[in-house]
Amino acid sequence: MIPTELIGSIPRTPELLSAISDLKAGRIDGATFARIQDRAVRETVEALEATGSPVVTDGEQAKPSFLTYPVEGLSDLDADGVVIPFADGHTRRLPRLTSGPFRYKTYAEQYLRAAKAHAKVPVKQAVAAPSALSLLYPQGGIDGYPREQFLKDLISEAETDIRGCLDAGAHVVQLDFEESRLALKVDPSGGLLRDFIDLNNQVLERFTDAERARIGVYSGPGADQDSTHSLDADYAELLPRLCTLTVGKFYLQLAGEPDPDRVLRVVADNLPSGARVFVGVTDPIDPRVETAEEVSDRILQAARYLPVEQLGTCDDAGFAPFADDTSTSRETALAKIRARVQGTALASQHLGL
Repeated sequence: MIPTELIGSIPRTPELLSAISDLKAGRIDGATFARIQDRAVRETVEALEATGSPVVTDGEQAKPSFLTYPVEGLSDLDADGVVIPFADGHTRRLPRLTSGPFRYKTYAEQYLRAAKAHAKVPVKQAVAAPSALSLLYPQGGIDGYPREQFLKDLISEAETDIRGCLDAGAHVVQLDFEESRLALKVDPSGGLLRDFIDLNNQVLERFTDAERARIGVYSGPGADQDSTHSLDADYAELLPRLCTLTVGKFYLQLAGEPDPDRVLRVVADNLPSGARVFVGVTDPIDPRVETAEEVSDRILQAARYLPVEQLGTCDDAGFAPFADDTSTSRETALAKIRARVQGTALASQHLGL
């Protein structure tokens, strides 16, 4: 069958959402919260396996967000960092680094091990791309800690994050490079995007070819509270540059694109020969659950442009990249995943696989 994977996040369980508030208010202690987190991971893994998904994640139940998990709880951060505006008017604000040296507080390996303790199928692990974390360094610099040294530290920490997941048996380690399309919107000249890709490739070059075959990259226009931050940036301008990343797998938002044929033509022209592209066939922003037949049709459309042996399917994005994003219910997310799994099997049959 054509391989199919989710991107990462699933809406947190109701018990976990309540516990997050209770922990902040001091109504529960850390040990109680940790037990609730583990229960949420177990319930999420079991729910994903029940959809027939051949690969699962922990649903990012224990992450504060897909991006900030490495630095959550660090003492050398202020809250007044880069602001990311979304099309519906809401914003997300990143923290700002105030001193060095830069070190992760949490590595993604711990999330992977927690999920593997409950899973009966392979587990993938999403990690923050170093390019995204580079935004923590302030434009005005930090006294005694130049940007060049920060980037060296960041590259080493990102390598440690990825390698820990590979060594712990991750099916795939996925770099969440959501800021790629946003970079093109902020700087249409492409200079910021080139810097991001160069930084990510500096991390990737530390891995062998065999290791990079198990590393992928996700790119999309954002999907938070049912809104995007860069859908208006031209995907066709991004994709040729994105495909210069030295990874084995590309996960691309596609179901929500207004002209998927145009995007597929660009992907076909630029996809490295040894790589596989997972195209988005369900849209987390659309509240309607796709049918298996719709998913199959989207896959067959992609197969007109891409070799089947290089084709996979995914969702357009995670369903709750930030812990407080409740715009999509768990039930809807799981129904969409089930439709993706069934639709991928249906398309595989149509293609004679």
